[in-house]
Amino acid sequence: MKNLIPPVKGARDFYPEEKAIHGWLYQKLKNVSASFGYQEYDGPFLERIDLYAAKSGEELVKEQAFVLQDRGGDLLALRPELTPSLVRMVAQRQNQLVYPLRWWSFGPFWRYERPQKGRTREFFQWNIDMIGVDSTEADAELIAVCVAFLRSVGLSSDQVVLRVNDRRLMDSELNTIGISGEQKKAAFKLIDRSDKLPQKEWETFASELGFTTQQISGIQAILNDTTLWKKSPSLVRVFDSLKALRADDFVRFDAHIIRGLDYYTGTVFEASDLDGGRAILGGGHYDNLVEDVGGDPLPGVGFAMGDVMITIVLEKYGLLPEPKSFTRAGLMTVFDENALQDALRLSAIVRDAGIEMVCYPAVAKLQKQFKYADRIGVRFVLVQGPDEKAEGKVSVKDLANATQQTVAEAELIGFLQQLLK
Repeated sequence: MKNLIPPVKGARDFYPEEKAIHGWLYQKLKNVSASFGYQEYDGPFLERIDLYAAKSGEELVKEQAFVLQDRGGDLLALRPELTPSLVRMVAQRQNQLVYPLRWWSFGPFWRYERPQKGRTREFFQWNIDMIGVDSTEADAELIAVCVAFLRSVGLSSDQVVLRVNDRRLMDSELNTIGISGEQKKAAFKLIDRSDKLPQKEWETFASELGFTTQQISGIQAILNDTTLWKKSPSLVRVFDSLKALRADDFVRFDAHIIRGLDYYTGTVFEASDLDGGRAILGGGHYDNLVEDVGGDPLPGVGFAMGDVMITIVLEKYGLLPEPKSFTRAGLMTVFDENALQDALRLSAIVRDAGIEMVCYPAVAKLQKQFKYADRIGVRFVLVQGPDEKAEGKVSVKDLANATQQTVAEAELIGFLQQLLK
Protein backbone atom coordinates (compact mmCIF):
# COMPACT_ATOMS: atom_id res chain seq x y z
CA MET A 1 0.00 0.00 0.00
CA LYS A 2 1.35 3.42 -0.95
CA ASN A 3 2.01 6.00 1.75
CA LEU A 4 -0.05 9.13 1.14
CA ILE A 5 1.80 12.40 1.56
CA PRO A 6 -0.13 14.29 4.28
CA PRO A 7 -1.05 17.97 4.00
CA VAL A 8 0.98 20.60 5.84
CA LYS A 9 -0.08 20.80 9.49
CA GLY A 10 -2.69 23.51 9.94
CA ALA A 11 -3.20 24.00 6.19
CA ARG A 12 -6.60 23.34 4.62
CA ASP A 13 -8.07 21.33 1.76
CA PHE A 14 -11.15 22.81 0.09
CA TYR A 15 -13.15 20.02 -1.54
CA PRO A 16 -15.99 21.26 -3.78
CA GLU A 17 -18.53 21.16 -0.93
CA GLU A 18 -16.29 23.24 1.36
CA LYS A 19 -15.35 25.58 -1.48
CA ALA A 20 -19.03 26.14 -2.24
CA ILE A 21 -19.64 27.15 1.39
CA HIS A 22 -16.62 29.42 1.15
CA GLY A 23 -18.00 31.05 -1.99
CA TRP A 24 -21.38 31.54 -0.32
CA LEU A 25 -19.70 33.22 2.67
CA TYR A 26 -17.67 35.46 0.34
CA GLN A 27 -20.85 36.53 -1.48
CA LYS A 28 -22.58 37.38 1.81
CA LEU A 29 -19.79 39.61 3.08
CA LYS A 30 -19.31 41.14 -0.37
CA ASN A 31 -22.98 42.13 -0.51
CA VAL A 32 -22.89 43.62 3.00
CA SER A 33 -19.67 45.53 2.28
CA ALA A 34 -21.06 46.92 -0.97
CA SER A 35 -24.33 47.94 0.68
CA PHE A 36 -22.37 50.37 2.87
CA GLY A 37 -20.32 51.66 -0.08
CA TYR A 38 -17.04 49.80 0.53
CA GLN A 39 -14.70 48.89 -2.36
CA GLU A 40 -12.82 45.60 -2.65
CA TYR A 41 -8.99 45.62 -2.58
CA ASP A 42 -6.16 43.29 -1.61
CA GLY A 43 -2.51 43.40 -0.59
CA PRO A 44 0.47 41.07 -1.12
CA PHE A 45 0.80 37.74 0.63
CA LEU A 46 4.42 38.54 1.52
CA GLU A 47 5.61 41.62 3.43
CA ARG A 48 8.85 42.64 5.10
CA ILE A 49 8.94 41.44 8.69
CA ASP A 50 9.72 44.92 9.99
CA LEU A 51 6.30 46.13 8.84
CA TYR A 52 4.68 43.77 11.36
CA ALA A 53 7.39 44.27 13.98
CA ALA A 54 6.57 47.96 14.13
CA LYS A 55 2.80 47.77 13.84
CA SER A 56 1.31 44.54 15.20
CA GLY A 57 3.00 43.86 18.51
CA GLU A 58 5.83 41.63 19.64
CA GLU A 59 3.77 38.47 20.18
CA LEU A 60 2.42 38.41 16.61
CA VAL A 61 5.91 38.71 15.10
CA LYS A 62 7.95 36.49 17.43
CA GLU A 63 5.43 33.73 18.08
CA GLN A 64 2.91 33.65 15.24
CA ALA A 65 4.52 34.86 12.00
CA PHE A 66 5.81 32.47 9.34
CA VAL A 67 9.18 34.06 8.53
CA LEU A 68 11.43 33.31 5.57
CA GLN A 69 14.57 34.84 4.15
CA ASP A 70 14.85 35.76 0.47
CA ARG A 71 18.06 35.38 -1.55
CA GLY A 72 19.00 38.97 -0.84
CA GLY A 73 18.94 38.34 2.88
CA ASP A 74 15.72 40.25 3.64
CA LEU A 75 13.40 38.73 6.23
CA LEU A 76 9.85 38.34 4.92
CA ALA A 77 6.63 37.07 6.48
CA LEU A 78 3.54 35.37 5.11
CA ARG A 79 0.97 37.94 6.09
CA PRO A 80 -0.58 37.23 9.53
CA GLU A 81 -3.00 40.17 9.16
CA LEU A 82 -3.84 42.90 6.64
CA THR A 83 -4.02 46.23 8.48
CA PRO A 84 -0.26 46.97 8.25
CA SER A 85 -0.37 46.30 4.48
CA LEU A 86 -3.44 48.51 4.20
CA VAL A 87 -1.84 51.51 5.87
CA ARG A 88 1.37 51.01 3.86
CA MET A 89 -0.69 51.06 0.66
CA VAL A 90 -2.52 54.20 1.81
CA ALA A 91 0.75 55.93 2.69
CA GLN A 92 2.17 55.17 -0.77
CA ARG A 93 -0.68 57.02 -2.52
CA GLN A 94 -1.85 59.23 0.30
CA ASN A 95 -2.20 62.41 -1.78
CA GLN A 96 -4.02 60.65 -4.65
CA LEU A 97 -6.78 58.96 -2.67
CA VAL A 98 -10.25 60.30 -1.86
CA TYR A 99 -11.18 60.28 1.83
CA PRO A 100 -12.75 58.76 3.72
CA LEU A 101 -11.65 55.50 2.14
CA ARG A 102 -14.03 52.59 2.50
CA TRP A 103 -12.13 49.41 1.59
CA TRP A 104 -12.69 45.70 2.20
CA SER A 105 -10.89 42.46 1.38
CA PHE A 106 -11.21 38.68 1.79
CA GLY A 107 -8.11 36.57 1.37
CA PRO A 108 -5.71 34.02 2.91
CA PHE A 109 -3.50 34.59 5.97
CA TRP A 110 -1.06 32.50 7.96
CA ARG A 111 -0.22 32.31 11.66
CA TYR A 112 1.87 29.76 13.51
CA GLU A 113 -0.96 28.62 15.79
CA ARG A 114 -1.51 25.34 17.57
CA PRO A 115 -4.17 23.79 15.30
CA GLN A 116 -7.44 23.14 17.13
CA LYS A 117 -11.16 23.52 16.53
CA GLY A 118 -11.77 27.03 15.28
CA ARG A 119 -8.09 27.78 14.76
CA THR A 120 -5.86 26.79 11.85
CA ARG A 121 -2.49 28.00 10.61
CA GLU A 122 -3.95 28.95 7.25
CA PHE A 123 -7.23 30.87 7.20
CA PHE A 124 -9.20 33.39 5.19
CA GLN A 125 -10.17 36.70 6.68
CA TRP A 126 -12.63 39.50 5.93
CA ASN A 127 -11.02 42.89 6.53
CA ILE A 128 -13.01 46.10 6.26
CA ASP A 129 -11.83 49.61 7.15
CA MET A 130 -12.79 53.27 6.91
CA ILE A 131 -9.76 55.57 6.80
CA GLY A 132 -9.47 59.35 6.85
CA VAL A 133 -12.22 60.49 9.20
CA ASP A 134 -12.01 60.75 12.99
CA SER A 135 -15.58 60.44 14.23
CA THR A 136 -17.60 58.26 16.53
CA GLU A 137 -20.10 57.93 13.68
CA ALA A 138 -17.40 56.16 11.63
CA ASP A 139 -16.82 53.78 14.54
CA ALA A 140 -20.57 53.16 14.75
CA GLU A 141 -20.79 52.48 11.02
CA LEU A 142 -18.23 49.65 11.19
CA ILE A 143 -20.13 48.12 14.10
CA ALA A 144 -23.32 48.45 12.05
CA VAL A 145 -21.57 46.59 9.19
CA CYS A 146 -20.89 43.75 11.65
CA VAL A 147 -24.54 43.66 12.66
CA ALA A 148 -25.70 43.71 9.01
CA PHE A 149 -23.49 40.71 8.26
CA LEU A 150 -24.69 38.74 11.29
CA ARG A 151 -28.28 39.33 10.21
CA SER A 152 -27.53 38.43 6.58
CA VAL A 153 -26.36 34.93 7.55
CA GLY A 154 -29.36 34.36 9.82
CA LEU A 155 -27.78 34.87 13.25
CA SER A 156 -29.83 36.57 15.97
CA SER A 157 -29.00 38.63 19.06
CA ASP A 158 -29.96 35.56 21.13
CA GLN A 159 -27.04 33.70 19.55
CA VAL A 160 -24.33 36.35 19.10
CA VAL A 161 -23.41 39.46 21.07
CA LEU A 162 -21.29 42.39 19.87
CA ARG A 163 -19.45 43.89 22.84
CA VAL A 164 -18.07 47.44 22.69
CA ASN A 165 -15.56 49.41 24.78
CA ASP A 166 -13.19 52.38 24.39
CA ARG A 167 -9.48 52.20 25.19
CA ARG A 168 -9.45 55.93 26.00
CA LEU A 169 -12.06 55.33 28.70
CA MET A 170 -10.04 52.45 30.10
CA ASP A 171 -6.89 54.56 29.95
CA SER A 172 -8.61 57.25 32.01
CA GLU A 173 -10.00 54.78 34.52
CA LEU A 174 -6.61 53.14 35.00
CA ASN A 175 -5.14 56.57 35.76
CA THR A 176 -7.64 56.99 38.59
CA ILE A 177 -6.34 53.86 40.34
CA GLY A 178 -2.70 54.84 39.93
CA ILE A 179 -1.74 52.76 36.91
CA SER A 180 0.25 54.72 34.34
CA GLY A 181 3.25 54.60 32.02
CA GLU A 182 4.63 51.21 31.04
CA GLN A 183 2.46 49.52 33.64
CA LYS A 184 -0.62 50.56 31.66
CA LYS A 185 0.45 48.43 28.72
CA ALA A 186 0.64 45.44 31.07
CA ALA A 187 -2.80 46.38 32.43
CA PHE A 188 -4.27 46.28 28.92
CA LYS A 189 -2.74 42.83 28.46
CA LEU A 190 -4.25 41.75 31.77
CA ILE A 191 -7.70 43.09 30.84
CA ASP A 192 -7.50 41.31 27.47
CA ARG A 193 -7.09 38.02 29.37
CA SER A 194 -9.78 38.77 31.96
CA ASP A 195 -12.55 36.80 30.25
CA LYS A 196 -10.21 34.09 28.93
CA LEU A 197 -8.81 32.78 32.24
CA PRO A 198 -10.44 31.40 35.42
CA GLN A 199 -10.51 34.01 38.20
CA LYS A 200 -7.70 32.52 40.29
CA GLU A 201 -5.44 32.06 37.25
CA TRP A 202 -6.17 35.63 36.18
CA GLU A 203 -5.24 36.97 39.63
CA THR A 204 -2.02 34.94 39.57
CA PHE A 205 -1.26 36.32 36.12
CA ALA A 206 -1.89 39.86 37.45
CA SER A 207 0.54 39.29 40.31
CA GLU A 208 3.16 37.97 37.89
CA LEU A 209 2.79 41.19 35.88
CA GLY A 210 3.66 43.15 39.04
CA PHE A 211 0.27 44.48 40.11
CA THR A 212 -0.52 44.92 43.79
CA THR A 213 -3.60 43.45 45.47
CA GLN A 214 -5.11 46.94 45.62
CA GLN A 215 -4.51 47.53 41.89
CA ILE A 216 -6.00 44.16 41.00
CA SER A 217 -9.12 44.99 43.02
CA GLY A 218 -9.30 48.36 41.26
CA ILE A 219 -9.10 46.74 37.83
CA GLN A 220 -11.81 44.25 38.81
CA ALA A 221 -14.07 47.11 39.94
CA ILE A 222 -13.61 48.79 36.55
CA LEU A 223 -14.41 45.58 34.70
CA ASN A 224 -17.57 44.96 36.74
CA ASP A 225 -19.05 48.46 36.23
CA THR A 226 -21.74 47.98 33.57
CA THR A 227 -22.59 51.71 33.51
CA LEU A 228 -18.99 52.83 33.00
CA TRP A 229 -19.67 53.71 29.35
CA LYS A 230 -21.77 56.69 30.44
CA LYS A 231 -18.53 58.42 31.47
CA SER A 232 -17.38 58.34 27.83
CA PRO A 233 -18.94 60.96 25.51
CA SER A 234 -17.58 58.94 22.58
CA LEU A 235 -19.31 55.72 23.62
CA VAL A 236 -22.56 57.58 24.34
CA ARG A 237 -22.48 58.91 20.76
CA VAL A 238 -21.56 55.48 19.36
CA PHE A 239 -24.57 53.86 21.03
CA ASP A 240 -26.85 56.72 19.92
CA SER A 241 -25.60 56.31 16.34
CA LEU A 242 -26.13 52.55 16.44
CA LYS A 243 -29.71 53.12 17.54
CA ALA A 244 -30.22 55.50 14.60
CA LEU A 245 -28.67 52.90 12.28
CA ARG A 246 -31.08 50.29 13.67
CA ALA A 247 -28.09 48.16 14.62
CA ASP A 248 -28.23 48.31 18.42
CA ASP A 249 -29.97 44.99 19.11
CA PHE A 250 -26.75 42.94 19.01
CA VAL A 251 -24.64 45.50 20.90
CA ARG A 252 -23.75 46.05 24.54
CA PHE A 253 -20.98 47.70 26.55
CA ASP A 254 -18.34 45.43 28.08
CA ALA A 255 -15.22 46.75 29.82
CA HIS A 256 -13.47 43.40 29.29
CA ILE A 257 -13.08 44.13 25.56
CA ILE A 258 -9.72 45.78 25.00
CA ARG A 259 -8.32 43.98 21.89
CA GLY A 260 -4.79 42.62 22.06
CA LEU A 261 -3.13 44.47 19.18
CA ASP A 262 -1.10 47.51 20.19
CA TYR A 263 -2.35 49.89 17.53
CA TYR A 264 -5.95 50.36 18.71
CA THR A 265 -6.44 53.77 20.33
CA GLY A 266 -10.21 54.34 20.73
CA THR A 267 -13.41 52.37 20.26
CA VAL A 268 -12.88 48.58 20.26
CA PHE A 269 -15.44 45.86 19.65
CA GLU A 270 -15.74 42.10 19.40
CA ALA A 271 -18.55 39.71 18.41
CA SER A 272 -18.79 36.33 20.07
CA ASP A 273 -21.07 33.32 20.26
CA LEU A 274 -23.21 33.53 23.40
CA ASP A 275 -23.14 29.73 23.65
CA GLY A 276 -19.44 29.12 24.08
CA GLY A 277 -17.99 32.60 24.11
CA ARG A 278 -15.52 32.20 21.23
CA ALA A 279 -14.79 35.42 19.34
CA ILE A 280 -16.13 35.60 15.78
CA LEU A 281 -14.76 38.99 14.75
CA GLY A 282 -13.09 42.02 16.29
CA GLY A 283 -11.72 45.44 15.53
CA GLY A 284 -11.52 49.04 16.57
CA HIS A 285 -10.31 52.60 16.05
CA TYR A 286 -6.67 53.44 15.33
CA ASP A 287 -4.99 56.85 14.96
CA ASN A 288 -1.31 56.44 14.21
CA LEU A 289 -0.76 53.59 11.78
CA VAL A 290 -0.42 55.55 8.52
CA GLU A 291 2.03 57.93 10.20
CA ASP A 292 3.96 54.96 11.59
CA VAL A 293 4.73 53.70 8.07
CA GLY A 294 5.94 57.07 6.81
CA GLY A 295 2.71 58.81 5.80
CA ASP A 296 0.89 61.79 7.27
CA PRO A 297 -1.42 61.15 10.25
CA LEU A 298 -4.74 59.55 9.27
CA PRO A 299 -7.28 57.99 11.62
CA GLY A 300 -9.08 54.77 10.78
CA VAL A 301 -11.46 52.16 12.09
CA GLY A 302 -11.94 48.58 10.96
CA PHE A 303 -12.42 44.97 11.89
CA ALA A 304 -11.45 41.47 10.77
CA MET A 305 -13.36 38.19 10.73
CA GLY A 306 -11.81 34.80 10.07
CA ASP A 307 -13.73 32.24 8.01
CA VAL A 308 -13.07 29.27 10.32
CA MET A 309 -14.92 30.32 13.47
CA ILE A 310 -17.88 31.93 11.70
CA THR A 311 -18.36 28.72 9.70
CA ILE A 312 -18.32 26.65 12.90
CA VAL A 313 -20.89 28.96 14.51
CA LEU A 314 -23.16 28.92 11.46
CA GLU A 315 -22.95 25.13 11.28
CA LYS A 316 -23.83 24.83 14.95
CA TYR A 317 -27.01 26.86 14.46
CA GLY A 318 -27.94 25.08 11.22
CA LEU A 319 -27.44 28.20 9.11
CA LEU A 320 -25.08 26.89 6.44
CA PRO A 321 -26.75 26.26 3.08
CA GLU A 322 -27.24 22.68 1.93
CA PRO A 323 -24.45 21.44 -0.37
CA LYS A 324 -26.97 20.61 -3.10
CA SER A 325 -28.01 24.27 -3.30
CA PHE A 326 -24.67 24.93 -5.00
CA THR A 327 -24.90 22.25 -7.65
CA ARG A 328 -25.32 22.58 -11.38
CA ALA A 329 -28.69 23.21 -12.98
CA GLY A 330 -28.97 20.29 -15.41
CA LEU A 331 -27.51 17.12 -16.90
CA MET A 332 -27.66 16.20 -20.59
CA THR A 333 -27.76 12.43 -20.93
CA VAL A 334 -26.27 10.46 -23.84
CA PHE A 335 -28.87 7.95 -25.09
CA ASP A 336 -26.46 5.92 -27.25
CA GLU A 337 -23.41 6.29 -29.50
CA ASN A 338 -25.49 7.80 -32.32
CA ALA A 339 -26.90 10.47 -29.94
CA LEU A 340 -23.53 11.64 -28.57
CA GLN A 341 -23.02 14.59 -30.94
CA ASP A 342 -26.61 15.73 -30.52
CA ALA A 343 -26.17 15.61 -26.75
CA LEU A 344 -23.09 17.82 -27.01
CA ARG A 345 -24.98 20.20 -29.34
CA LEU A 346 -27.98 20.51 -27.04
CA SER A 347 -25.85 21.03 -23.93
CA ALA A 348 -23.99 23.85 -25.72
CA ILE A 349 -27.29 25.53 -26.72
CA VAL A 350 -28.53 25.42 -23.12
CA ARG A 351 -25.19 26.66 -21.78
CA ASP A 352 -25.11 29.55 -24.27
CA ALA A 353 -28.47 30.65 -22.86
CA GLY A 354 -26.80 31.14 -19.48
CA ILE A 355 -28.00 27.92 -17.84
CA GLU A 356 -25.42 25.73 -16.13
CA MET A 357 -25.26 22.41 -17.93
CA VAL A 358 -23.36 19.15 -17.46
CA CYS A 359 -23.10 16.71 -20.33
CA TYR A 360 -22.44 13.08 -19.41
CA PRO A 361 -19.00 12.44 -20.97
CA ALA A 362 -19.54 8.90 -22.26
CA VAL A 363 -22.11 6.38 -23.44
CA ALA A 364 -23.63 4.56 -20.48
CA LYS A 365 -26.93 3.09 -19.32
CA LEU A 366 -29.53 5.79 -18.63
CA GLN A 367 -30.04 4.38 -15.14
CA LYS A 368 -26.38 5.05 -14.35
CA GLN A 369 -26.61 8.57 -15.76
CA PHE A 370 -29.73 9.35 -13.71
CA LYS A 371 -28.02 8.04 -10.60
CA TYR A 372 -25.07 10.34 -11.33
CA ALA A 373 -27.48 13.28 -11.78
CA ASP A 374 -29.05 12.58 -8.41
CA ARG A 375 -25.68 12.30 -6.66
CA ILE A 376 -24.37 15.62 -7.98
CA GLY A 377 -27.71 17.25 -7.19
CA VAL A 378 -28.79 18.73 -10.52
CA ARG A 379 -32.28 20.16 -10.84
CA PHE A 380 -33.24 18.58 -14.17
CA VAL A 381 -32.14 15.91 -16.65
CA LEU A 382 -32.50 16.10 -20.44
CA VAL A 383 -33.03 12.98 -22.57
CA GLN A 384 -33.17 12.83 -26.37
CA GLY A 385 -33.62 9.31 -27.66
CA PRO A 386 -34.44 8.26 -31.26
CA ASP A 387 -38.16 9.03 -30.84
CA GLU A 388 -37.58 12.53 -29.43
CA LYS A 389 -34.93 13.20 -32.08
CA ALA A 390 -37.31 12.25 -34.90
CA GLU A 391 -39.91 14.70 -33.57
CA GLY A 392 -37.41 17.49 -32.79
CA LYS A 393 -38.18 17.27 -29.08
CA VAL A 394 -36.41 16.76 -25.74
CA SER A 395 -37.68 15.09 -22.56
CA VAL A 396 -37.12 17.13 -19.42
CA LYS A 397 -37.23 15.37 -16.06
CA ASP A 398 -37.62 17.74 -13.09
CA LEU A 399 -35.83 15.92 -10.26
CA ALA A 400 -37.09 18.32 -7.60
CA ASN A 401 -40.74 17.56 -8.34
CA ALA A 402 -40.39 14.07 -9.89
CA THR A 403 -42.21 15.17 -13.06
CA GLN A 404 -41.34 14.71 -16.73
CA GLN A 405 -42.41 16.66 -19.80
CA THR A 406 -41.48 16.54 -23.47
CA VAL A 407 -40.94 19.90 -25.18
CA ALA A 408 -39.91 21.04 -28.66
CA GLU A 409 -36.23 21.95 -29.07
CA ALA A 410 -37.25 25.47 -30.11
CA GLU A 411 -39.12 25.91 -26.80
CA LEU A 412 -36.51 24.22 -24.57
CA ILE A 413 -34.71 27.34 -23.34
CA GLY A 414 -37.89 29.14 -22.36
CA PHE A 415 -39.19 26.04 -20.62
CA LEU A 416 -35.98 25.59 -18.61
CA GLN A 417 -35.83 29.26 -17.65
CA GLN A 418 -39.37 29.03 -16.32
CA LEU A 419 -38.54 25.80 -14.51
CA LEU A 420 -35.54 27.34 -12.77
CA LYS A 421 -37.50 30.35 -11.53
